[in-house]
Parts: sequence; C-alpha cells; structure tokens
Amino acid sequence: MYDVIINGGGPVGTGLAIDLGQRGLRVALVEKYSTPQPVPKGQNLTQRTMEHFRSWHCEDALRAAHPIPEGGGIGGMTCYGTLMTDHHYDWLNRSKVKDYYACANARLPQYETEAVLRDRAAEIDGIDVLYGWQGDDFKQDDTGVSLRVSERHGEGQKTLRGAYLVGCDGAKSIVRRSSGISETATEHGKLMSLLVFQSEELDQLLKRYPGKAFYNVLHPDFEGYWQFFGRVDHGLSWFFHAPVPLGTTAENFDFSGMLTKAVGQEFSFDINYIGFWDLRVTVADTYRANRVFVAGDAAHSHPPYGGYGINLGFEDARNLAWKLVANLQGWGGPGLLDSYSGERQPVFATTAAEFIERFITEDRDFLATHNPSDPNFAELWQGRNQGADEVMAFAPNYAGSSIIGGSGRPSARGNHHFTARAGHHLAPATLADGTQVFDAFGSGFTLLTTIGSAGFDTAAETLGVPLQVLEMSQEAADRYQSPMVLVRPDQFVAWAGSSCDPTFVLKRAIGAN
Repeated sequence: MYDVIINGGGPVGTGLAIDLGQRGLRVALVEKYSTPQPVPKGQNLTQRTMEHFRSWHCEDALRAAHPIPEGGGIGGMTCYGTLMTDHHYDWLNRSKVKDYYACANARLPQYETEAVLRDRAAEIDGIDVLYGWQGDDFKQDDTGVSLRVSERHGEGQKTLRGAYLVGCDGAKSIVRRSSGISETATEHGKLMSLLVFQSEELDQLLKRYPGKAFYNVLHPDFEGYWQFFGRVDHGLSWFFHAPVPLGTTAENFDFSGMLTKAVGQEFSFDINYIGFWDLRVTVADTYRANRVFVAGDAAHSHPPYGGYGINLGFEDARNLAWKLVANLQGWGGPGLLDSYSGERQPVFATTAAEFIERFITEDRDFLATHNPSDPNFAELWQGRNQGADEVMAFAPNYAGSSIIGGSGRPSARGNHHFTARAGHHLAPATLADGTQVFDAFGSGFTLLTTIGSAGFDTAAETLGVPLQVLEMSQEAADRYQSPMVLVRPDQFVAWAGSSCDPTFVLKRAIGAN
C-alpha cells in the first residue's frame, strides 16, 4: 500500500515524488518512457522553480547538467518582422525580479531537467519508480485508489494500491478523463509546427543580441501569433515554433522557406525534426475528484508562450505535496486538500487569460495599427515592454484563499515586494546567525520572529502541526515589515504581523477552521 501513486513521471510528476519522498511518504511513480524524450521544450526555469530544486537538493546538479558558456545568457528578445530587424526589445527579462527570490533562474532542455530529477528520485528510498509502465485505468473507494498499470512494450500487468492518486500524465491525461474532471478549452483554430534544427551560422548571426537564448518574432502576417526561436545549446541546436496552414504535413510545406523568411536572410541549417500541435488553452474545472488529483499539463495546458507551463506545473507539485503529507500524517484539516484546487486553478486561469491570450490580442492590435513606415514606430515599439511590466506583474499568489483568509482571490497577477504578505511568496532574507532563510526551512511550518514564539509553539504542539521557530535578523524583520512571519511548507506566507491568536491562525493555515 502506497501513500501516493503518481501516474506520469515527467518533470512535474518526478518533482512531486521527490517532494513527497523527502517528507517520508511511500510513493509509486509510473512513467511510460524508459528514458526522457529528446524534444526540446520546457526550457525556461524561473527563479521560483530553482527554489524548488534547492528544496529538492538537486539545484547544483541541474546547473551542472547544462552549463551556460561565458557571455551566453538566458534572456529573451522580441523582434519585428524577422530576426535581423532593426526593431527589437528585451523580452521576459526575469533579472528584473531576481532580488525577490533565493535562486537565479536557469535554462536547459526538459529532457536534461528530467534526467536530473530521475537521478534525485533514485536516491530516495521511499520512491518506487516503474519506468516503461503506464496507467490504464483506476478505481477509487473510501479508503484508497487502485491503479491498473501495464508494460508499454510488454505483456506485464499489475495493480497498484495507494491512499491517493495524482495524474501528472499530460494534456491527454487518463487520470483526468477517467475521474470525470471536466475541462474548459479555448480553441484558437491554429495548427503550430515545431522544428528542431542545427545551424552554426544562426549562432553567429545572433551574436548581435548578446546574452539571449530565445527570440520571439512578431510579423503582421501571423496576426499576433508568434514565430519563436529558442536555443537548445549555445552553438548549434535550435527549436522553432510557428503557425502553419491547417492540413500541413511534413511533406506538403516549405519549412526551409519559412525558417529563412523568419530569420530575414539566407543561412545554412539542417532540419532534424518536424512536429505539430494544436494551439489551444485548457484548464481543468477542478484539480480534485475525491482521492484523485491532477497537476501539470494534466490540469492545464497552453501554447509555449513565455515559459509558464513547466514552472506552473512545478508549483502545483509544491502546493499539493505538503497538503497530502499533512493529511496522511494526521495534522491536516478537512479543508486542506480542497485548497489545492482552490489556490492553483485560478492561478493558471489568470495566467492564460492575462499573460498569454491577452498578449496575443495586444500584439495583433499593435501589428494591425503600426508599421515601420510610421514616423514614431521605433518609439512605440520600444515602449511596448518598458520596464518589463509583465515580469514584475507575474507574481502568483493565494490571497483570499480558504486557508489564507482576507480579501482578494488567488491569481497569477500581483506584484513583487519584500514585505511579507499573507498568501504571497516569501522573499529571501537572513536569520539572526546570518543563515539564508531558504536554507533553514524544514518540512513543516516555520515561524520567523524577532519577539519569540508568541504562543505559536504551544499551539502547534496542541494541533500536532510540525513547526520550527527561528530568530530572524532585524534586517529581515525590517525587510518583511513584520516582527513575525509564519511560512508554509511551500515557502508562501501564511500570516505576518505582531500579534494574533496563534491557534486560530494555524488552524486556518491547515484547513481546520
């Protein structure tokens, strides 16, 4: 009997398994592919995602897996018309928010990220991994879930039994469909191509944009939809997404001509892979069906615009993991597991509406209204991303959730502050002994304080909630603008202030109010 079964061992599923396994749970991880699939996607890992890798004790391994050459950089660039244009601006410059996180961001192909996570999962005794197996169907009852699995290239079959099942099995999730969880889709009616190609010459051409690794080309012909180039490495390999006519196949379309036109001049290249995907946005209407949960692409999917997908999936894992642990260890309240969907589902919904689809519309309107023949086009173009507003505003938070309280509603839109605010990500600071707070967090709640425990320790003991009390520096208290900050196991602030009823605050934070 497992505590949790995870169907789907991509990066999100494996990250969830690591989080659960490190907290002492027994986990079964089912993954149909024996080795990570070599398709370059999910490459941009945010500062917040790298905090997860630090918590999972594999940050150093991930950075070593794909070292960035000196001067390589991982930033983005938006170009008008072609890559060789005179009109361009910095795009998704996440360095603007670096001081609000404990780790620097990173960039590497998803298959290399998966390899690092697989190695880390193998080090944890409580995780059983079934590579080359896939979940076929399941049944749940009042005491658990039974998942029937089979060998992908064999005749083996068996049934796994667990207290909970999590579907991390992609956009066509068997777990989501079989659980009866409905989804809402926004269809754009666009067929997108994915090319993987090699070109040393393109690397030389793009030295004009130092420190960049991905490039968004906006051309009026595509009505706001992107032509998107990304480096797989920093010298030879690339991927390219672009809209193509419905009905396009690998044989009936001039992909070489499309690439050349998007770059803006002739260059030498070799195409290694041609694939297709439908541009659509989907979100599950709930992320929970009794003992069954969905996370990552099984819960939400969108075009790879802005690198949000894999990062949102990892945050799903961090949010869900501690809540499953709390429930299985007996200190989670009856409302805690429902708060997973209550917090994470609106975050994706607002990401899709306000940071992906809104930009498609705004780009379409701009391209239809302005072009380089306008006397003030250069000024208008540069002004579109002044201050990297979308980076500063993308601050997923759980303000107003059932276990946070107060006003507001969980959303991807927010702002970055050092002030500790309930429902928001905690910024880095130091303890009184100089330790970085992110290096001191344990598996439970943490009270950062300059005025003692104020009764939180007694309340936590009574409720059975794991809590460590740490003295923070006065500099940290000034930064947080609070002498006490209660931090959840996923490093979001549960409460901040100078006085409260600690029993009430803790009960609300664990879904027991």
